[in-house]
Amino acid sequence: MSSILVLVHPQPDGSLSRHSLEVLALAKSLGGGDVVVGAVGGAPAIPFEGRVLVVEGEAFTQPRYSTDAAAAQAICEAVKPDVVLAPSTSRWTRCLAGVAQRVGGRIDTHVTALDESLQAMRWYYRQRIEAVLTRTQRPWFLIIESGSSKSVAPVAGTPAAVVKIAVSVSPRTEVSGMVSPQGGGQTIKPEAELLFVAGAGWTKKQKDGRVRAAEAAGLILGFIDRAGASLGSSKSLVDLSGEGVSVLPFLSHLNQVGQTGSTPRHPKGLATCCHGEEPHVVGWRFINERRAVNLDPSCGWARGKADVLYVADAFEVVAKLNELLSR
Repeated sequence: MSSILVLVHPQPDGSLSRHSLEVLALAKSLGGGDVVVGAVGGAPAIPFEGRVLVVEGEAFTQPRYSTDAAAAQAICEAVKPDVVLAPSTSRWTRCLAGVAQRVGGRIDTHVTALDESLQAMRWYYRQRIEAVLTRTQRPWFLIIESGSSKSVAPVAGTPAAVVKIAVSVSPRTEVSGMVSPQGGGQTIKPEAELLFVAGAGWTKKQKDGRVRAAEAAGLILGFIDRAGASLGSSKSLVDLSGEGVSVLPFLSHLNQVGQTGSTPRHPKGLATCCHGEEPHVVGWRFINERRAVNLDPSCGWARGKADVLYVADAFEVVAKLNELLSR
């Protein structure tokens, strides 16, 4: 190969997300070609000594298809790479298929691994079938899932070999703000160290015979805020809103984890009040350390699906955790 292009969106302070650093580390591990970084929105501060191509300006700081696609196309035409890697963010996932079409390339998404022979791996059929892909068409765009490689430690400072590319755009849309569907603070945090999953048991009658949904909501949100965790949910809990029973108002289908939901990648996971059945557990296959809290010692988590099962009342466990974290 002649070159590998890594596309990133730097933060306002020039830092890169952990996901972007993972993709950069993956590119550098392939060997056999030059690695070039293409940054849209500003120059990044990264531990990298190669070429960095930057498209900057107020128009490129906002997530917008037209400007992101134009910037990525200009960078690709300047580098003429064989392989283009990008983190699986909403911005790149939205525009790179169009960029691949413009430059005569091909694209594959949800890639979980890539080796030196350029064999890409990804999952199909709700993460039940793993496929190995190769392509002869160049450039080949690959959108990489988080957790696919170890990230490189960020280093302050601006790389020396920065080349700015001028791109003329006249965007017809403008981002006026952001509205969260959660009705509160952000609960989905892809870069969190811990995934906390709530099951339908939180809204059922507890051992005292009462439904304590309001208390459950306070405990869960309190833990998410104090621990900096990401919140997931089982499908049954998300679907309760249509059954006329008590619900957790901050949950939506965006929180759903499992066969019909997302497949997050966090170092650790803690499941509470869910039984660990296969459709739910399939979404946990990329979680490194899995623990669960359930009053039933014979639940699915106890059948080899969790590293540790705590047979206890989740209300009491999470209340104690919140107390310890508050200190």
